[in-house]
Amino acid sequence: MTAAADISAEDTRRDERKAMGVASGAHALHDGYTDLIYVMLPIWQGEFGLSYAAIGALRGVFAGTMAGFQIPAGLLSERLGVPLVLAGGTALAGLGYCLAPLVGSYAALMAILFIAGLGASTQHPLASALVARAFAGPRSLAALGTYNFAGDLGKMALPAAAAVLVVVLPWRMSLALLGAIGLVAAIAILLVTPRYAGEALPVDGKKSDARKGGRGGFPVLLSIGVIDSATRMGFLTFLPFLLTAKGASLPTIGLALTLVFVGGAAGKLVCAWIGARIGVVATVWLTEGLTALGILALLPLPLEFGLVLLPVIGVALNGTSSVLYGSVPLLVTPEQRTRAFSIFYTGTIGSGAVAPIVYGLAGDILGVPLALVLVAGLVLATLPLVLALKGRLG
Repeated sequence: MTAAADISAEDTRRDERKAMGVASGAHALHDGYTDLIYVMLPIWQGEFGLSYAAIGALRGVFAGTMAGFQIPAGLLSERLGVPLVLAGGTALAGLGYCLAPLVGSYAALMAILFIAGLGASTQHPLASALVARAFAGPRSLAALGTYNFAGDLGKMALPAAAAVLVVVLPWRMSLALLGAIGLVAAIAILLVTPRYAGEALPVDGKKSDARKGGRGGFPVLLSIGVIDSATRMGFLTFLPFLLTAKGASLPTIGLALTLVFVGGAAGKLVCAWIGARIGVVATVWLTEGLTALGILALLPLPLEFGLVLLPVIGVALNGTSSVLYGSVPLLVTPEQRTRAFSIFYTGTIGSGAVAPIVYGLAGDILGVPLALVLVAGLVLATLPLVLALKGRLG
């Protein structure tokens, strides 16, 4: 009996390690694929003679596809299993970038980003579910934190790699090489991912009251998340062009984005710690206020001082999202949490898809500096909204 229990415990630990490795690796790769687009935007603008609105549409088609197909990806995994769907999505994301050598027009570029975004739609719902399934009880919180942090590592690594590669290779070949990583990773995911039996969802035949057993306020939280996501994507879309105007080279732009993402990774940890001590409402006021002030302060600064400021902006820019995401369970009943997280992911990522297009139009009309002033102004709209959550959140 003891020997059997030891074998069972070892099997469980092995599956935990496999699940964490697969989920964290997939998160890093997919988030890296998502954010290396920012490095490519100035290159694509010069290559195809694009307006800022057209540039925003490139980022928007990837993010929009990724957001719109998350729920279908989850449904498909119920039929085919998480390993096959997650591996297939990773392969598809890599394939999109592998097709870069065939790009000869703006329409073709949109097509490969659609393919890559379609593959990327599998990662968030399936990888997070894999971690939650592998780590039971309170341990799942720490495990999901590790999984989330892995995504930030990918955001740092792949844009930096792309910035270096395009210096020594044509951009099409650079993207194809990075895309090949996805094809290799897909094979590893298919082979390594633990196989878990499906779990039936409880059905009571009744609609749940969002306030019954919960605190309410989820629509307000979602609205704040939508604005916060739009701010983040708007800022990152214009940042390469602002830095170019300050005299930054392409490697410097890659470094700048890495500094923002390093600050963002730290922000997820720091702001969660702050939120536990001063409350969610006060923390969101702090982070959103610092985001607006940081963007406005960046505009007149010379390049060298701007680079120093970017990690601080990154802390505030990403820290808010961590606090908001962690607040979802406080505002809904336990049986609604899965649905609420799905809606929150779709709403915030969808906002990130639309925001570059809207802000791109503003950039065409106003220019980059004034468009960034608009971005900073809109983030302040979250401050009165978060007051509506006072009493529901700490």
